[in-house]
Amino acid sequence: MGDEYAAVKRGKLILKGDKPKNKKRKHKKKENTEDDKVDEDCIKHGGWWRVEKIEDISGSIAIEFGRNAFILALDNGLFTIGAPHGDGEGPSPEEIFTAFPAGENKFALKSGYGKYLGVSKDGVVTGRSDAVGPMEQWEPVWQDGKTAILSSLNKFMSVNEDDSVVVHSISAGESEVCQIRSNKSREISRTVVAEEEGDLNEVEVNYVKKFQKFQDKKLRVNDGGAIELKRAKMEGNLHETLLDRRSKMKADRYCK
Repeated sequence: MGDEYAAVKRGKLILKGDKPKNKKRKHKKKENTEDDKVDEDCIKHGGWWRVEKIEDISGSIAIEFGRNAFILALDNGLFTIGAPHGDGEGPSPEEIFTAFPAGENKFALKSGYGKYLGVSKDGVVTGRSDAVGPMEQWEPVWQDGKTAILSSLNKFMSVNEDDSVVVHSISAGESEVCQIRSNKSREISRTVVAEEEGDLNEVEVNYVKKFQKFQDKKLRVNDGGAIELKRAKMEGNLHETLLDRRSKMKADRYCK
């Protein structure tokens, strides 16, 4: 997939007063710029590139700790770190999660077992919830080129000595540094802003359209009314309320 991320070649900028130089074939390779370089990191991870902004945490997501080793979902609702992959290999199916917005600068993750990733009060990351609440919301933190994931307990995600995924530290050290990776096209970056245009009824329709299957061509929206949404917007938990209302609709492929 490396060719998909190669940038378009640009011509050299000639400032006023500069004399154009004769082109020579032997200097052709020197004209390449950093924009022409292929994303080698993406290639080494099987086309999974490093996410560096909240808008890109959607769809298929993998979380890497160490070198090409990803968080893996177990069938008992717990998580561990998978075996390292070789160069050119991406995450396994058990290491791929579905991500979507869950509030301002926050996201939620759903495992392949159909459960949301949350955190217990004793700091263990679990995947046993059928809906998204405060404990199932995560916040990405980017600083100095490094990435960490903050839980609702204000502690950072890490992998302990037993290879279990936990949230124990209130600061992000080397053990908490990870990479959030995506394999979707980087040409289109969707934002939450477009979803929230219009009145609250339109907001919910726009939100639901992203997730329902429409097998019978009918849109199903929660009939709880807009009063609940108005209250949620004022309290700053509009996305959480939308998720809860959406989870009650059987046509939704993420909230069964």
